[in-house]
Amino acid sequence: MKLATWNVNSLAVRLPQVLEWLAANPVDALVLQETKLTDDKFPTSDFGAAGWQVQWFGQKTYNGVALVSREPATAVQKNIPGFADEQARVIAGTVAGMRVVGGYFPNGQAPDSDKFAYKMRWLDALHDWLAAELQAHPNLVLMGDFNVAPEDRDVYDPVAWAGQIHCTPEERAQFQRLVALGLVDAFRLFDQPPKSWSWWDYRNLAFRKNQGLRIDHILVSEALRGRVRACSIDKLPRKNERPSDHAPVVVDLSD
Repeated sequence: MKLATWNVNSLAVRLPQVLEWLAANPVDALVLQETKLTDDKFPTSDFGAAGWQVQWFGQKTYNGVALVSREPATAVQKNIPGFADEQARVIAGTVAGMRVVGGYFPNGQAPDSDKFAYKMRWLDALHDWLAAELQAHPNLVLMGDFNVAPEDRDVYDPVAWAGQIHCTPEERAQFQRLVALGLVDAFRLFDQPPKSWSWWDYRNLAFRKNQGLRIDHILVSEALRGRVRACSIDKLPRKNERPSDHAPVVVDLSD
């Protein structure tokens, strides 16, 4: 079973790239972030014509998430239960017996800002909800754009980024709280090439210089740890014309 996550930074712009990637990478489920579409504008028919089932949750201009799968997703949840939020950030569903949670974590803007405080509240609510989800669904995968670089090795210049957004002690502590629920960073289960990033700024030739961050993650439950065969970042779509600034991350689970 293969699962993937990809912040597409506008599905209206990147739809052909997503469909092309899915044709070349027949995953069982793909979660998308930053679709930036209202629900009535979501390209359901395009995915259907290509043989995909899809669940979506969007808003105008910002945010927006989707769950694309081979088999229909059931028990679909949009956003975090009990957490009042006007932003479309979470979609979850059960696909072929696997609980798939896709999230577009808040950016946070800057430490000590209102948006950072919102990020902390959001992460607290996510943690508490996932604790219950893991009890109900031992086979669970949390994927998405976390907007957190968990360690210094996930940052091209740890000194310059120290204490900056994505790299603050508070954000990293929240990442570890999720892990402590009984989740495992699938990417770190394997030896990986140094300087492995999932996001590169559009500015300053960052991709060409390979100056990026690893902020897109796949966390699997302890029940799935032994089934993880591989986890990788697919940099090829970042070389497309008009690419997203993020690359897909893919995990391969044994049946």
